[in-house]
Amino acid sequence: MKRSILILAIAAAWAGGYGYGRWYAKPAASEKKPLYWVDPMHPWYKSDKPGIAPDCGMKLVAVFPGDEARYERKANRLPEGSVQITPEKQQLIGVEYGTAEYENVSGSLRSVARVTLDETKVAKVNSKLEGWLDQVFVDSVGRKVQKGDPLVTIYSPEALATQQEYLLAIKGRAMMHDSPVHEMLGSTENLVAAAKKRLELWDIADAQIAAITASGQPIKSLTLYSPISGFVMERNAFAKQRIMPDTVLYNIADLSTVWVVADVFEYEASNVRIGQSAALTLAYLPGRTFRGRVSYILPTVDPATRTVKVRIEFPNTEFLLKPEMYGEVEFQTGGTRRLVVPQTAVLNSGDRQTVFVDRGNGYFEPRDVKIGAQNSGRTEILSGLKAGERIVISGNFLIDSESQLKTALGGPSK
Repeated sequence: MKRSILILAIAAAWAGGYGYGRWYAKPAASEKKPLYWVDPMHPWYKSDKPGIAPDCGMKLVAVFPGDEARYERKANRLPEGSVQITPEKQQLIGVEYGTAEYENVSGSLRSVARVTLDETKVAKVNSKLEGWLDQVFVDSVGRKVQKGDPLVTIYSPEALATQQEYLLAIKGRAMMHDSPVHEMLGSTENLVAAAKKRLELWDIADAQIAAITASGQPIKSLTLYSPISGFVMERNAFAKQRIMPDTVLYNIADLSTVWVVADVFEYEASNVRIGQSAALTLAYLPGRTFRGRVSYILPTVDPATRTVKVRIEFPNTEFLLKPEMYGEVEFQTGGTRRLVVPQTAVLNSGDRQTVFVDRGNGYFEPRDVKIGAQNSGRTEILSGLKAGERIVISGNFLIDSESQLKTALGGPSK
């Protein structure tokens, strides 16, 4: 009996050891060598050695015999418009690569600009009198005048009659000065005040009214003076000309400050703000830079040029900046950290911006992106790309042509 039990125990131990040996040796028997490694997120990327995926930073996964079909099916599900181009063809069309990366972009934005008048310092000169011009003192466009300089003299029958009324009222006041009837004196004072007020409302200068009072004689031709200092931009005053109150005789502009209107593209307009400094350069003054500040940003976009008009105010004490001159304005926008790509990487059709992303093994995916500012050959990417993604920076136009052709033909994506 004991012998039987011993035999059974040895048999069980031998059977168990054999089973254990089979279980232990199984991995060695079934151990397989990986065919290649793939990016688990983007399985169309393959590598012949383990490592990290360049586009998303994930660890590559080994693909063993028997599993390749599953990964191939995933790899074939590329976005519409993706194409596969052989290395030989890439070399032929000059494909070059770059990377989307964050950079500290220095604030510099350039735009074409035009010098205009400061509209707050423009005076349209007209007379409130109806009559005829007698003398014209400023007889040419471009003349510089000072505030208070005489411009023209005007003969007005109505103003002449009012002067005579004013003088009669003054004589009447003098006659009633010693009158015991104070009410009569008050009436003559009112007449003098009313006649003088009419002269003042016609913009007759106080000095002329004082001269009329002192001489006791009306002035036949009243003088019209310049309301501001500046340059005559327009002249409509000629001797013996009949004028009405709505006749604009002169257009005078003070050019000690000017406005410069810059056309900024709408995608760059967010980089410009009121109070921002700006530098102006002109072709006719090479090496000379003028400094100004943004005073206003128009609230509309030009539908033809897709630009926003920005108004910059410049001091012009030397009068070197002349209206209707063209120049270039540079805005200082400050430095910020932004995701950028080389400017050549973006295919811009106006309503769509595309970048081709390298998916590995010759696959290229067209990616719609939203762009921001463009400076020094770099374009800001607002959305559509991630830092570290490998992109095409040269030859992308030909890749785009092939992508559009395959999409139109409904062909495969590789």
